[in-house]
Amino acid sequence: MEFFRIKKSIPFMRHALVFNAISFITFLLAVFFLWYSPLHLSIEFTGGASMEVKYDKPANIEQIHEVLAKAGIVGAEPIKFGSAQDVLIRLPVKQMENAESQNAAMQKLSDAVMAALKTADPSATNTKTEFVGGQVGKELATDGALALLFVCLGIVAYLAIRFEWRFAVATIIANLHDVVIILGFFAFFQWEFSLPVLAAVLAVLGYSVNESVVVFDRARENFRKMRKASIEEIFDAAITGTISRTIITHGTTQMMVLAMFILGGPTLHNFALALTIGICFGIYSSVLVACPLAKYLGVSREDFVKTDKKKESEPEVISAAP
Repeated sequence: MEFFRIKKSIPFMRHALVFNAISFITFLLAVFFLWYSPLHLSIEFTGGASMEVKYDKPANIEQIHEVLAKAGIVGAEPIKFGSAQDVLIRLPVKQMENAESQNAAMQKLSDAVMAALKTADPSATNTKTEFVGGQVGKELATDGALALLFVCLGIVAYLAIRFEWRFAVATIIANLHDVVIILGFFAFFQWEFSLPVLAAVLAVLGYSVNESVVVFDRARENFRKMRKASIEEIFDAAITGTISRTIITHGTTQMMVLAMFILGGPTLHNFALALTIGICFGIYSSVLVACPLAKYLGVSREDFVKTDKKKESEPEVISAAP
């Protein structure tokens, strides 16, 4: 299925050096923001309490925030959760060496929150309270980092088998470029980095790989068909030939993500935001980062047309007449 077909190749590779410079600068800025202002981790990683409070009438988030601030409860984050009457309140708790002391502190803090909320509105009801210890948060952070590492290793292994090791290295560098930029956005704006956001980052890795695989698969075909074309012309033809497919795939995906962003509420807000950034930079990296990297790594026609090369190197045998 195609919306349109471009007959003449667009010379993307002619401007590869400019695009790579932009990518490198963006990558360095993301790393700088991660170093200068680390990620604002949610209570899943740092430890704390999560309370679900229900009201008889639509809740006023700003009023709840003011009530908690007046009660001296520092760091509380009330957000809408589910219906207009439901509120989710996240409460970070300072780390303590004794787990029992930490649980007691969280319980005391949750009781203080409910006392303050009932003073302002007696209809406030605590429907659910969850506690996350600091040790559990560290384990989640470690498991998330390991998941990211194993995903990267799996992608490299798959592409090395599916295509060629230069394509595998170019793809994983381009995909890590997307991941670091997503993390850089969250560090710069201090958006909360939670487990749903980590899931979005892992999803972006697989999503970007899909786009790179399509482009490189078309490039592999072009190496066999376009015998007299240069490396730049082959990649230009591969990128141009997949533009219609890219628009359809990423456009429909972004429509779904945009629906989650607008209608999903605060719970899915950062998840959809991370996916949106990943989709935009995934297109950019798969086309304008991965292909130039594969070229710089020395990919050539001989890597895909080995049989033809062997035949060309064999001397022609001419039988002599008796």
